Amino acid sequence: MERGAAWRSEYIDGEMFAMAGASLRHTIIVGNVVRELGTQLRNGPCLVSSVDLRVATDRRRHYTYPDVVVVCDPPQFVDEQRDTITNPVFVAEVLSDSTEKYDRGAKFERYRGVPAISEYLLISQDRLHVELYTRQAEGVWSLREWSDPGSEIELASLRCTLKVAEVYAKVELGAEAG
Repeated sequence: MERGAAWRSEYIDGEMFAMAGASLRHTIIVGNVVRELGTQLRNGPCLVSSVDLRVATDRRRHYTYPDVVVVCDPPQFVDEQRDTITNPVFVAEVLSDSTEKYDRGAKFERYRGVPAISEYLLISQDRLHVELYTRQAEGVWSLREWSDPGSEIELASLRCTLKVAEVYAKVELGAEAG
């Protein structure tokens, strides 16, 4: 049903939930992350995609559209449509008032169930703040946080770094931009 719909929606336990449009800040941050990762990963095996590549965290119960997704091994798809992957290594979400609780809670829980995902990046759009969750041995996740624009975020799963200042390039914080 979702493939034929005129709008994107997340599929959760048999129900479809329409996704609302994003704020200007949100779209700028997503574009910045995609550009930075794409530039650094362009000569390697990794593919960087934003918002329109669906991820199956459970082939029967949950499909989602991450803001940014990276797959480094050959993409594995749910079916011959080749529009839903099952093996992302990195996922990023830009937090908004309407999605923050879900992105930190149930959605992150589902992402943790995908063995290929090694890193989960959460980016605030209302203040300069980035969180990186990294899968450790035995399924334990560690958290690192950055609020300094001069900081660099090492993404071990991708063998690259993101500069916090580049994540927030052209984003007006503290002003209504969205």
